[in-house]
Amino acid sequence: MVTCDLTFISKANLHRSKRINFDLFEMRRKKIPSPSSMKYGVPLYSVGWVIFKDLDRDRSSNNGEVSNSTQYYVVSAGGGGEGRSGIPNAILISSFNSDANSLSDVPVFKLETRSDLPYRTAVHPNGGGVLCSFPNSCRWYEMGEKEELCKLILKESDKLQPLLENVGQQLSLAFNNEGSALAAGGEDGNLRVFEWPSMVIILDEAGAHKSVKDLDFSPDGKYLVSVGNSGPAKVWDLTSKTTTASLLKENDEVFCFCRFSVSNDMNQVLYIAAATGKGGSIVTWDTKTWKRIGSKTVVRDTISAFSVSPDGKFLAWGHHFVTDSPTSSEN
Repeated sequence: MVTCDLTFISKANLHRSKRINFDLFEMRRKKIPSPSSMKYGVPLYSVGWVIFKDLDRDRSSNNGEVSNSTQYYVVSAGGGGEGRSGIPNAILISSFNSDANSLSDVPVFKLETRSDLPYRTAVHPNGGGVLCSFPNSCRWYEMGEKEELCKLILKESDKLQPLLENVGQQLSLAFNNEGSALAAGGEDGNLRVFEWPSMVIILDEAGAHKSVKDLDFSPDGKYLVSVGNSGPAKVWDLTSKTTTASLLKENDEVFCFCRFSVSNDMNQVLYIAAATGKGGSIVTWDTKTWKRIGSKTVVRDTISAFSVSPDGKFLAWGHHFVTDSPTSSEN
């Protein structure tokens, strides 16, 4: 049986704790349910947050006061692929209740994509839309709202298709914090950075890696870090459009994911999730010298997902682990 786990840890405890998985194992032993877990009937390959701030004019009020309400949504994508599995390919929008820490029982919106499997998504920082990668191209979906239903919807737009058609499978998509630049990393190893929304090319690097697995913009937008399926991570200076640093792996490390963040003294820091013979580890880098600060093994299995909270206080990772099936005599 293959199971998935998601673990959170504060940044302060990353290099301090010797048994950071203790709470996780206790939760497994006690079988504590997670109220924020929900199944929607399709395998999911990407997920992202949408924070929707709505200015609602209170119609019941005579003075027409405006109330500012914030709604949280989760955009996810996945499906059964091109085969006849009976599992649809779809992009989903679910609502999230922050007070109850719970997802909606069913998606508030579902857009089926026929035989095309949506593999990676990037939500624009202003919540205006979602970019989604498919086996051969990328598509832009504008985000709107059905007023009578008070829920988000997605509408396919053709304004970007000519520039993102026939580019092959993109394994990673990311916007910078301001939403003024888009980066796309391909299965073929090509790395592209565009101005947004003009789509003027900032960087077009063929063979940046054998295959681009993940990428991320620095908080100030000056740098882009990328990791491939082998070799070092690379840091790109988007002003000079050159590689400013190659971050070398040690021993048997294989870099998997990369995320910039901000330290307690407001300096930028880079985290890279790596696979090793001992399990999954988090490597920390100084972004002024691009030297390795430290490394910590955080889980005995390979890390399959990695993220950092917007305020930089928490790291989160997901991983798969294999257990004995209670109905099978084999492992």
